[in-house]
Amino acid sequence: MNAIILVIEDEKDIRDFVAKLLIDQGHTVYTAGKGIEGLDLVEKVSPDLVVLDLNLPDIDGESVCERIKDMRPETQVLMLTARDTSRDLARGLNLGADDYMTKPFEPEVLKARVHARLRTVDSDDEMLQVGDLTLDPKTHEVKRGEESIDLSPQEYKLLHYFMTNPNQVLTREMIIARIWESSPEIETRVVDVYVGYLRKKIDKDDNKPKLIHSVRGFGYMLKE
Repeated sequence: MNAIILVIEDEKDIRDFVAKLLIDQGHTVYTAGKGIEGLDLVEKVSPDLVVLDLNLPDIDGESVCERIKDMRPETQVLMLTARDTSRDLARGLNLGADDYMTKPFEPEVLKARVHARLRTVDSDDEMLQVGDLTLDPKTHEVKRGEESIDLSPQEYKLLHYFMTNPNQVLTREMIIARIWESSPEIETRVVDVYVGYLRKKIDKDDNKPKLIHSVRGFGYMLKE
């Protein structure tokens, strides 16, 4: 996918490095050194993905992230941060960021994370697979190996969200925002209930590796 990517980063060396890295991958890249400048570009170029530094000189990155998601909920946001505490990371994700990386980072890891986020933009009709679990968005058919799995509409939406974000931690708040569209009557424990439903269907075979994993203090992850 040749994507439009916006890099909002106040440190010029990092900004230029990330931009070159992504241009070399065939993407169209815009850059901004401040939050206001970045938000103006979001309106003008409608990026598929924003690489966002949290420490900006004019507006804090959390506020920029919130405003990006208000303007373009479908835009993927990958946060870059020097803050590596669980509280900071959870706050960023709960504000709407789709993924995060702590500085310093490896170039290959950044490219892989960007590729993973863009897959969610470009994979509406693609067959999804994690291990021997497959999901066909065209037919809504789900299989574990050769066995078909019947899911309710909400279970299907939850599994689709997991499978378009493999190996990524999804917080309960992120899941509620995506699956239940932040309905005020939905409590976080409802997520636990539906994850339990999925586990009984996806991970019921004790002879196969478990795919749905709890991440203590954060939420859940789908991985082999």
